[in-house]
Amino acid sequence: MTATPQTKKETTGRTLAQTFCLVFGITLLAVGVLGFIFGGTNFATGTAIQGEEFIVFEVNGWHNIVHIASGLLLLLAAPNGPLAATTATAFGIVYALVTVWGFIDGNDVFNLIPVNTADNLLHVAITASALFAGITAGGLMAAGRRERSARQQPVT
Repeated sequence: MTATPQTKKETTGRTLAQTFCLVFGITLLAVGVLGFIFGGTNFATGTAIQGEEFIVFEVNGWHNIVHIASGLLLLLAAPNGPLAATTATAFGIVYALVTVWGFIDGNDVFNLIPVNTADNLLHVAITASALFAGITAGGLMAAGRRERSARQQPVT
């Protein structure tokens, strides 16, 4: 009796990008909700916005909304490997821009989201994690390559 070969799906499980999307999606969603409970709920805008401290991070209502929306986006992408890779890469690029803006301005991003040094340093880590997970899993071009590869495979 010969063993039947396992399919790729059975042997690989979740990709790094899917794991990133799942873990960071849950985390950001929880942080956003908890930020409303224990942190800032102010929706003020402008150059003099102030957040309230949540753990060591400065948050306000807008910051919490961004965390919730980011978490939901990552969770929606988590079940699909190519989508998770693309989402993690794009997420990393956006977070890189937010990180640079946060370091340059020092107080807020887009006159909506208050940031402090702890936020900026965390954003560096999130950026690096997202880009690493997304790029190693195939990044922005993964879906197109896999689709072309599937079309070229002979049907048996």
